[in-house]
Amino acid sequence: MTQYVYRFGGGMDADGAPTDSTEARNLLGGKGANLAEMANIGLPVPPGFTISTEMCTRFMNDGGVYPDSLTGEVVQGVAHIEKVTGKTFGDAADPLLVSVRSGARASMPGMMDTVLNLGLNDETVEGLAKTSGDERFAWDSYRRFIQMYSDVVLQLDHDSFEEALEIAKEDNGFFTDTEMESQHWKALVAEYKGLVEEQWGKPFPQDVNDQLWGAVSAVFGSWQAERAKVYRRLNDIPAEWGTAVNVQAMVFGNMGETSATGVAFTRNPSTGDSAYYGEWLINAQGEDVVAGIRTPQYLSKAAREEANAKPLSMEEAMPETYGELTNVFDLLERHYRDMQDIEFTVERGKLWMLQTRSGKRTAKAALKIAVDMANDGLITEEEAVARVDPMALDQLLHPTLDPDAKRDVLTTGLPASPGAACGIIVFDSDTAERRTEMGDDVILVRVETSPEDIHGMHAAKGILTARGGMTSHAAVVARGMGRPCVSGAGSLSINNETKLLKIGDRELKEGDILTIDGSNGQVMAGRVKTIQPELVGDFGVLMVWADKVRRLGVRTNAETPQDCRVARDFGAEGIGLCRTEHMFFETSRITAVRQMILAANEAGRREALAKLLPEQREDFRQIFEVMVGLPVTIRLLDPPLHEFLPHHQSEFEEVAAAADVGVETLKQRANELHEFNPMLGHRGCRLGVTYPEIYEMQARAIFEAACEIAEASGEAPIPEVMIPLVATARELELMKDAVDRMAEEVFAEKGRRIEYLVGTMIELPRAALMAGKIAEHGEFFSFGTNDLTQTTLGVSRDDAGRFLTQYVDKGIFPRDPFVSLDIEGVGQLIELAAERGRATRPDIKLGICGEHGGDPASIAFCEKTGLDYVSASPYRVPIARLAAAQAALAKKG
Repeated sequence: MTQYVYRFGGGMDADGAPTDSTEARNLLGGKGANLAEMANIGLPVPPGFTISTEMCTRFMNDGGVYPDSLTGEVVQGVAHIEKVTGKTFGDAADPLLVSVRSGARASMPGMMDTVLNLGLNDETVEGLAKTSGDERFAWDSYRRFIQMYSDVVLQLDHDSFEEALEIAKEDNGFFTDTEMESQHWKALVAEYKGLVEEQWGKPFPQDVNDQLWGAVSAVFGSWQAERAKVYRRLNDIPAEWGTAVNVQAMVFGNMGETSATGVAFTRNPSTGDSAYYGEWLINAQGEDVVAGIRTPQYLSKAAREEANAKPLSMEEAMPETYGELTNVFDLLERHYRDMQDIEFTVERGKLWMLQTRSGKRTAKAALKIAVDMANDGLITEEEAVARVDPMALDQLLHPTLDPDAKRDVLTTGLPASPGAACGIIVFDSDTAERRTEMGDDVILVRVETSPEDIHGMHAAKGILTARGGMTSHAAVVARGMGRPCVSGAGSLSINNETKLLKIGDRELKEGDILTIDGSNGQVMAGRVKTIQPELVGDFGVLMVWADKVRRLGVRTNAETPQDCRVARDFGAEGIGLCRTEHMFFETSRITAVRQMILAANEAGRREALAKLLPEQREDFRQIFEVMVGLPVTIRLLDPPLHEFLPHHQSEFEEVAAAADVGVETLKQRANELHEFNPMLGHRGCRLGVTYPEIYEMQARAIFEAACEIAEASGEAPIPEVMIPLVATARELELMKDAVDRMAEEVFAEKGRRIEYLVGTMIELPRAALMAGKIAEHGEFFSFGTNDLTQTTLGVSRDDAGRFLTQYVDKGIFPRDPFVSLDIEGVGQLIELAAERGRATRPDIKLGICGEHGGDPASIAFCEKTGLDYVSASPYRVPIARLAAAQAALAKKG
């Protein structure tokens, strides 16, 4: 019989769980595996049990029905907690209360549900009051339980309970929850129960076993909540993983002034500094901290003084417990060999550990922590390389606010996630998503964020909240996403109905421009000037370590000298794709391009091309100057001609004057060139076959520029002339002959030869299938994965966004195939083409140059397939370098 329940704590050792840490995490989820691990190394962990991820998968597949065997296992699990605590579940005199929490194998902070204080009812609340000696605490716990259970399990209107609480405080003249006494909580409990009966149609459940099974099902069910689906999609977490459920004895941070709760990191998750970082609250439960319900206090005295805050830190208010906690920090970091994110509770002076996990961190912090730990000998250089998420580097590769720029500072909140962002103010996540789709940069402004805001947070450039600390939902999720965030800006007054934001006597409306600096907490009106980042220090060290182990070359996709310089600064080893059509759109030459396209004969085309030759040569000269000594893959003209055609009368008149022909003649010619599906029409090498003079001009420009640079610098670039959209060997043969012929002409004229290659872009399924034949003429293949994906799937990459999200949600594709390579389908074509190309030409050079060249999962596939290089956009070159190193390490095992 399959075991689904695994007990921990109270001396329980493993209980049949896997000893391998990865297997344990997969079965018990990260939280369950780490709770068991902490208990096994002797830390104070409340006893409990974990219902495995396998049960979640079965529960979902079986339509929400449990196997009969699970009942007995859960009963044994509850009995284990009862034995360790000496309390009985449902006992009116001395009740056991439990928490029911989720725990997937990958951390998903705030995305799934939790129920605390479970086991309270009208009888057990009296027992809790007597055993604790604190009636106020007992009734506070009961109202918390009803409110949370009604929201999570019964799915009633959460706001109505919040409103009842606010009215109760207002009626009694209270500002905070802590001012409420037992009689006030009793009255609120009665009101809450009335809300349940009114909205649910039945009384609040009093049977503790019914409560437990309701909570377990709700937590399993939250794996399919919309916010969880969005988070999984954004973080490439497979739906089939499921979540575990952890049932654990409650410990209480809300039992008076000697009790507390907190969240802490063993290092600063924003900067990576080796300093304890966290927040705590006296007389509170964990949800009060992470949900931003109350603004928490600083953990250490140094942090409090740096922030110039008045409330005592934990180090000052509870020095002995704080000392015990810091010892735990050090032990856990050494044990897991990584920065830990820890939740703890202090119940009447006794410390309890509720969770540990590898903490989410900014890219800057990830680099510093990895490099510091390697330098300290805690991990190896290779482990440091493997630890940093390549995509997180994106946070470091873009401009930040100019420290000398003028700033109209409206207020200062908590620096919850570093970096700067500027955009229009929006007040809800749906608007953030919609305005982003319209091309706007947005700042999401909320009183506090909740898991339901995940899509808006992802869409926004930055996040600003009025409530919550640096470990609140907004802060943790923003750091994980790399979004700048300022939280706890208490001077904000937000009116969601009127779409107004007030800060003191200043008023801003939705659509106004706001800038936030997540590094210092400043909130500014208007735009603030930005500067380019300096990638030195830890970044440079890690890149050196990465380059030691990577095999794949990393090039860039670039067609301007500026992009080339950025890419070289980021470590690019050449250009993998220079799109020449971008040069043709320059204002100074578009008229000549249109004259060439609309010419009625070859003579007219050559006349126009003669005007373009010097400018095209200068384009290549500037690029070669930056990339001297490196390979530069230049794709000859690829797009359909219709993209260059004039659309307005004035444009036709301009071309007509340059070509000395009538406007109506040109319009007739434009009509003749019209195509119903131009992306599958007269483009790519088909232009070179029908109008060879176009490719001849470009080839001449390439070789003349290369010879010029070789003469000036003494070191030649290495042009790789790419023929696009080849489907047959004969197409490439014809185009290669034309390029070779032009090369020989130029070399004869210049009196020097340079090394060059002629190859093709594999972007059609037929080209992949015929790679063996095509390799007879092609000296390199560059896989154009954008078009290869499009032509293989029969999906337009320009229109697929309308439905691909649903395809990913429904499991048709594991992720967007235009973002991460469809390895199963498109990948199979690449493998086949590589194999057949090498069979014909063993030394053929192979690379990819589509957007997938900057995607870590796609890069891992390229390493596995044995390609020679990947090519990515300039700002993704460091991402590709790190991902290539990690792929090499993974292959090495």
